[in-house]
Amino acid sequence: MKRTYVKDIASTVGETIEVRGWVQSRRDHGGLIFIDLRDYSGVLQLTFHPENVDSFKLAEQLRDEFVIAARGLLQERAEDMRNPNIESGNFELLVSELDVLNKSEPLPILVNSSQFVSEENRLKYRYLDLRRQKMQDTLKKRANYYTYIRKYMEAKEFTEVATPILANSSPEGARDFLVPSRVHPGMFYALPQAPQQFKQLLMVGGMHRYYQIATCFRDEDPRADRLYGDFYQLDLEMSFVDDGEEVRSTMEPLIKSLVTEFAGKKLLFDEIPRITYQDAMNTYGIDKPDLRYDLKLIDLTDALKECGFGVFKRAVDDGGRVKAIRVPNGSSLTRSQIDNFTELVKKEGAGGLPYMTIESGKATSSITKFFSEAELEKIVELTSAEEGDLLFFGADKLEVVNKVLGALRIACADHFGLKDPDVVALAWIIDFPFYEFDEKQGKLDFGHNPFSMPKGGLEALNSEDKISIVADQYDMVMNGYEICSGAVRNHNPDVMYEVFGVLGYDQSYVESKFGAMLNAFKFGAPPHAGCAFGLDRIFMVLIGEENIREVVAFPKNGSGIDVMMNSPSAVDDAQLKELHIDVKPED
Repeated sequence: MKRTYVKDIASTVGETIEVRGWVQSRRDHGGLIFIDLRDYSGVLQLTFHPENVDSFKLAEQLRDEFVIAARGLLQERAEDMRNPNIESGNFELLVSELDVLNKSEPLPILVNSSQFVSEENRLKYRYLDLRRQKMQDTLKKRANYYTYIRKYMEAKEFTEVATPILANSSPEGARDFLVPSRVHPGMFYALPQAPQQFKQLLMVGGMHRYYQIATCFRDEDPRADRLYGDFYQLDLEMSFVDDGEEVRSTMEPLIKSLVTEFAGKKLLFDEIPRITYQDAMNTYGIDKPDLRYDLKLIDLTDALKECGFGVFKRAVDDGGRVKAIRVPNGSSLTRSQIDNFTELVKKEGAGGLPYMTIESGKATSSITKFFSEAELEKIVELTSAEEGDLLFFGADKLEVVNKVLGALRIACADHFGLKDPDVVALAWIIDFPFYEFDEKQGKLDFGHNPFSMPKGGLEALNSEDKISIVADQYDMVMNGYEICSGAVRNHNPDVMYEVFGVLGYDQSYVESKFGAMLNAFKFGAPPHAGCAFGLDRIFMVLIGEENIREVVAFPKNGSGIDVMMNSPSAVDDAQLKELHIDVKPED
């Protein structure tokens, strides 16, 4: 008999049908047995009468998650027996025949319960965890998400092209996963951190616009918003583009429609703001600011440079800055809550957390005695502080103050519930520094992507102040998450040599690392630009999850371990020998 899905039963009332699925629950009411059967499309009540001896006896043996096939007459339930909580609640199947297709041992985790199950156990038995309706809905919605994206990209004349997984090591800013070569002893492939070089070569190859939903690999520590190992991005590139704004204006309608049409959320801004990297750092203390709330960093340096408070005065005299955050109604914080914030900023590098509250229009605290009346009035004026507000201060080197108050800003927003989950705030962060000084290495290094075009080209690279060089590079942020990174690409070999030359690398080094791309650029490479969107992270925000592992079918745990498949794992000595690898014991 042809199988009928639960979603289609309404048209089969009065007919004998067969359904297949899992036993979701079993209820024995003495003379009757009721089974809730679950298939991919819904849940249906099966009713067993003792008159059907064989099927009734078999039904007595059923347990949760047994896989069964049931045949019988579909009928409407009595009016007082209907269940309005499920779509099939008006119907039941009077079972005449029952087959057990497979049994289930007692479950190590609960599938149909709201009872808490640890993430470690959920990932260990992920094949059971995926049976939960929430996970089923998430995976289906993710598939629809991909379809939505592909339709947009095809409509914009992007061509989907698959690029290699076994590639070469590339300086993308994270550690590579290396793959030893059996046929070339001592040589290694690298799993791509991104298809960067390949997509640029596609532009040289005459591709008008390229995209792919690409699997990327980075050996970075996992976080709540970052998967370990492999992740997925919408990778794209556009030829004959020499301005990042063309890429931004092409792609932002997709992201806006994903927010409003696909996810049904509200956009905070109809017009997505463009914020320079420097302005983002100085105003929000971070290059991926959540704009759903204000809490801006307010510079008070000039107003307080002569104040009598030693912490502020020393910071200014040493070339640092004094900044504040105004927390509306922050005076409601208790002493212990302020102490918690103090511990937070100390971990970020602050020595302490000075603060003032606004009472009767004046700033007051234990430190106000070190300030003149004019200085206190200026603090209130510059911060636009109102009655009941609280002002937190930071004083140190600019980078430290921004980092400290940036972290405090996020913590205050969490504490006061300022992150509306139904609102999405998008912004483009532009004009990133091309180089930065690496304190650990004690030398200049790339600030981000070495394949970006410095604004001003070769002439800009001749600047004595290398830190001031700006890359034509851009990120999109969504509710405090970086969801996209892109740039106008460096397609000029002379500029490429000079970009690395600034850091002390000679032409032979550049050619050894990027020979294919450099050679290609010598044969009529068009100007081009592109970006990549983090699909896992965007989807996480769109469906309201806070842990990125909830939106992927088979993630690794917070330690980068696949507890279901037991990987990473040791391999046979024979395999290592074939790859010419010796494993050294840990010291």
